[in-house]
Amino acid sequence: MTSPQRPDVAHLTEFIKVFDSGSVRETKVLLASLRAPEVAHVLESMPPRMRSVAWGLLEEESRARTLQHLAEDVRAEFLEEMDTEELAAAVDDLDTDDFADILQQLPDAISSEVLSRLNTQDRARVEAILSYDEDSAGGLMNTDTITVRPRHHVDLVFRYLRLHKDLPETTDALIVVNSRDEFVGMLPFTKLLTSDPTVTVREIMDTEIPAIPVNTPDTDVAKLFSELDLVSAAVVDDDGKLLGRITIDDVVDVIIEDADEAVLARAGLDFEEDTFAPIRKSVRRRAVWLGINLITAFIAAAVINMFEETIVKVVALAVLMPIVASMGGIAGTQTLTLVIRGEALGHVGRNNLLWLMNREFVVAVLNGVLWSSLVALTAAFAFQDPLLGMVIAIAMVITIVVAAIAGSLLPTILRNMKIDPAIAGGVVLTTITDVTGFFVFLGLATVVYA
Repeated sequence: MTSPQRPDVAHLTEFIKVFDSGSVRETKVLLASLRAPEVAHVLESMPPRMRSVAWGLLEEESRARTLQHLAEDVRAEFLEEMDTEELAAAVDDLDTDDFADILQQLPDAISSEVLSRLNTQDRARVEAILSYDEDSAGGLMNTDTITVRPRHHVDLVFRYLRLHKDLPETTDALIVVNSRDEFVGMLPFTKLLTSDPTVTVREIMDTEIPAIPVNTPDTDVAKLFSELDLVSAAVVDDDGKLLGRITIDDVVDVIIEDADEAVLARAGLDFEEDTFAPIRKSVRRRAVWLGINLITAFIAAAVINMFEETIVKVVALAVLMPIVASMGGIAGTQTLTLVIRGEALGHVGRNNLLWLMNREFVVAVLNGVLWSSLVALTAAFAFQDPLLGMVIAIAMVITIVVAAIAGSLLPTILRNMKIDPAIAGGVVLTTITDVTGFFVFLGLATVVYA
């Protein structure tokens, strides 16, 4: 029995089948039947030439809605083809924060021209978001909010809501502010709908849901949403005045981006990189980290070369060297991953890093003794040389311990140097474990067999 296809894969398969048939009309109809995220997935899954044709078949309104769901590289490709009038019209179909993200990808001259074509209200909203870091609460927020005052009665709130043609998407609560537009609390619809029409907002509002300071990093915003099970939250300035709100859909995007970045960064890849990017661009991006890795490989090779005479005399050393370096690398990677994850979750900081490092030291010693004993016995039996078993056992224990210490300290050291440990940690750690493993193993062998 065959398993059903994932919806996104099914849409892609169907689209390519229709596209290859050459029927422009059927292709347009199929595109029109897909939701914006599905269209974005189809476009990102196609080679550049097919993608360009498909983009040209989309209606202008569909293009605007699709833009916000595209990866930055793919989005940039389409933004180059859009004129300022089309970009300005997109503000009607996009949330303010999503439109601001798009403007940040445009050259300053074009961005200014697009802003000048917006009406006064839309321009003020977009410029307010553009004034904040895109990776902060201010960059995530949407200025489209509905507010009420504490003194208002529920009956009046209902009449006020009926005056609106529609409510902002993902509205699960109204924001309560005072006469100075300072945040006071939230009024969930669950309480509003079940309360007596004669009671005031002050009596039923929730004052325990905190407002988020505008400069809060987006990762901290995501943690707050997770801890408090929020669907939306108010954003305030330093004086407590309401600026906008953040909704769960924006937080989910942050979580997905952080997860993608954590996975791809270790390979030196950009999580926003286009899967079907031109060869020249991909070569340029990947060449940097390949070059850095080559330099570290030369350093390890130089260490091995220092002990060339010893390796010639005891050929078994060449066979066993990779085992020492590999065990150190795995041990170091385990600790490095644990610390980076702990820092991301807020579990690890300067106050408890020393305790964690001491624990990792003990774990490394115990694991080192366990596995080095096994390897030592195997090496001694295989090569009929007890000295060789002793050498590799000592080298493994030292390498694993050094790797654990390095894995504990590297994230903090790299962050202090303004380097992302998720990107550079693996390369630096590999260099440390390889150099340490080769130097200790071959150095001990040189002394023992001298």
